[in-house]
Amino acid sequence: MTEPVVTRPVVTRPARGRRAAVLLAALVLGVAAALAVLPLLRSGHADADSPEAGFARDMSTHHAQAVRMAMDIRDRTGDQAVRTLAYDIATTQSQQIGMMTAWLDEWGAPKTDPRGPMRWMGHAGHGGAQAAGAESMPGMATPAQLRALDAASGRAAEVLFLRLMITHHRAGVEMAKAVLTRTGDEQVQRLARSMAAAQQSEITLMEGMLAERSAA
Repeated sequence: MTEPVVTRPVVTRPARGRRAAVLLAALVLGVAAALAVLPLLRSGHADADSPEAGFARDMSTHHAQAVRMAMDIRDRTGDQAVRTLAYDIATTQSQQIGMMTAWLDEWGAPKTDPRGPMRWMGHAGHGGAQAAGAESMPGMATPAQLRALDAASGRAAEVLFLRLMITHHRAGVEMAKAVLTRTGDEQVQRLARSMAAAQQSEITLMEGMLAERSAA
């Protein structure tokens, strides 16, 4: 008499490669979810009246004038050292304007403060943006000084540009240092530190260039 054959169900196990693929897919989904949430977390960090937003607005305006003066002097001198410096200032600060504008968009903050510039540093708004225009910011060249730069050429234009830009940079360094004491945002801190270091280095360079022109 033959014994009945007992058949056992075959248990299939996922191959090692398949398990790894499932785990990898789960990891990718987790990272994607974290990246999707990160902008939302950061967007709530800085509001319209925060020091970060104020710094981004005012430094963008400050940089815009530096770019304008730098591009102006490139057309008014043949001195290669001055032209190289002007190009570096214009390109670097244009890139930084783009970065700070992106922050303002991310934070949902306006590009201008209707109560006037520099409030984040404790300066009074003086009755609004019209009463306290960009020229009221520290280090900004006046309309008359800009017209003088437009009219100058050669060595006279170089000397005027260097003097105006040194004053402009000194104020920019102070603004960068001021936001460092008012923010814990790492991206703002990194940019502010790089600004302060670069502009201080350029101040030293420009003071030397003025001395070479006997116009310290």
